[in-house]
Parts: sequence; structure tokens; C-alpha cells
Amino acid sequence: MARILAIGGAHIDRTGRLAAPHRPGASNPGFWQSEAGGGVFNAARNLSRLGHQVTLVAPRGGDAAADEVTRAAADAGIEDCPLTFLDRATPSYSAILEPDGNLITALADMALYDQVPARRLMTARLHKRLASADLLLADANLPEDALYALSKTAAGHGIPVAAIAVSPAKVVRWHRSLPHLALLAMNAAEAATLSGSPAEDPRNWSDLLSPLGLCCGLISAGAGPVMAFDDSGVTLLASPPLGSLADVTGAGDALASGFVDGLLAGGTRENNLIRGIALARLTATVRGPVRPDLSPHLLAQALAAMPKPTPIHT
Repeated sequence: MARILAIGGAHIDRTGRLAAPHRPGASNPGFWQSEAGGGVFNAARNLSRLGHQVTLVAPRGGDAAADEVTRAAADAGIEDCPLTFLDRATPSYSAILEPDGNLITALADMALYDQVPARRLMTARLHKRLASADLLLADANLPEDALYALSKTAAGHGIPVAAIAVSPAKVVRWHRSLPHLALLAMNAAEAATLSGSPAEDPRNWSDLLSPLGLCCGLISAGAGPVMAFDDSGVTLLASPPLGSLADVTGAGDALASGFVDGLLAGGTRENNLIRGIALARLTATVRGPVRPDLSPHLLAQALAAMPKPTPIHT
């Protein structure tokens, strides 16, 4: 299996689930749950549980929330190498969900990530870890200069970079790095922000993003079709209906994880996309951003049981 260096967001996800459909401007009964999350951390835990050797480098504060992230990394079998700021609070993401699991709104308290300059990451120790990795996995929680330095250095070592967009506000931090990426995973809103224009047809995303220097993109649209493109073409698949939805948090990170897992195994674009869809469906049927019981066997079972996604031909 591959050696993966994961750098980016690892923080606390707080999820509030309403007991009844959301009423704007009113007090809505419900409950909170809290666990470790973050784009790169969710993907890193998935990939570790799929058998890869993962090292995590992520900023966090000197608080109890940081300890929770540390425990979650250990539970997933990840080598944890935090960038600790003792006088700061660990970032958090707070989401409000409908009873059916769909997102109403979310608040991201991520100021600590902006305090990480490129020089804090590009140390001799990290250079050594990067040079020995088979893949760099990173998300846009870090500042643009840090992402550019990381992706450019990885490309110089011949190491592929798999990137996660995180949000429409942060995806633009990847703009300078696009020529150095082997994959950028995003949703349609993030792709529209990056390209400067929404695609009237999801099959047109490659026409909008390839001229920016991106050679491979993975684009989701909620329950809509999922699209992947690379230098050799485009694949657009309609995912089979999901009977039971528990929580959409982490589903996009799971889609990226499954695609990356297939990419590392040398799979085809379509098979990698199907693998990502299967893992996203597995994740959406449980509460929380990852499945603690994920394993190669569980993913293989899900792939075998899942109706084949419907190709949408170009």
C-alpha cells in the first residue's frame, strides 16, 4: 500500500441535528454531537483504514479539542505529527442538519490555519517526509502560499498531489498550484468559484478547468451526477438512489478518498469514480464524517452490492 503524507485541516466537527424540519428565525429542538473532522483528516482516516500508511501534519491548539484529534488519529492508525500552537484554540466546524441529514448551514471557526506560513511547513524534517511519500494529500484550509510551496516541492520530487477544495471561499487558494496537482476534488459550487463560471452542463467542467492548468478533477453535485476528467477524457455517472441517509458530513471527503484509493492502485477513471461513490454512500449511511468500521473488505462488499452507476455519455 502507499505512503501518504496528509497536510491540512484536522479539527472538531460539531453537528446539530433538528428534531423537526427547520423553522427559520425560531428556536428549533434538536441535539448536538461532536467528533474530530476536517477535510484532509477525514480523507486520511479513510485511506488509513483502507490499508495505506498515513502521516498527518495538521495545526491545532493546546486544548482538550486537540487531544480529541490526537485520539482520533491514533484510533485510525495514523502517525500524528501536529503543528501545535499552545496559546490558540483548535479550529472547529459547526453544522446544523435537517432531520433527514441534509445541511441547513454551517460555521467554520478556522482562524488558526491562517497562521501557518510556508516556512513553518517547509522544514528539513517535512522535506524528508515528503520525499519518501508516494502521495501528498492536502486541503485548502492552509494559506495559499503554503499550499503553493507544498505542491511545487512535491511536484519537484515527482510526487503526485491530491487536493481537496474544502469550500467555495477557500478553493481559490489552489489556483496557483493547479498545474502541480494530480487531482482536485470539489463540488459544483467550488468548481464554479474556481473557474469563474458555472457549467451549464456538468460535462463542460473540463472545458472550464483544464485551461487553468488542472489535469484531473473530481466534481460532485449533492445527489446529482458525479464527474471526473483527466487528459484522456470525461466520465459522468449518476449514482444509484440511496435508501437511508444519516449524515452528509464527510461524504465529499469519502468520495475523494475512494477515488484516490483507486488512483493509487492504478484503476481506470470510471472505476475510481465508482469506488469513490461507493465509499461516499457508505459514509452517508452513518452519523459522523467517517466510518470507524471502514476496511478494504467492507468497501469491497459495498462495491459488489451497489447497483452500477448510470453513465451519462458525452
